Amino acid sequence: MFSDPLFILVILAMLATLFVLVTGLITFARGGDFHKKNSNRLMRWRVGLQFLAVIFFLIFIYFRRGG
Repeated sequence: MFSDPLFILVILAMLATLFVLVTGLITFARGGDFHKKNSNRLMRWRVGLQFLAVIFFLIFIYFRRGG
């Protein structure tokens, strides 16, 4: 399974989503100028990456089942 490029894309998209989510949470907890300037941008990035992760996951499942 780890040799499947689509599975690797799913994992990378999930890790990127997790990274942006954690970054947003940390900046939210700290507050300050960075949070004020970038909180909406981080949220948009998280939503976009989450969308990609779900799409890659659905494509992976489709091909894995023999679709």
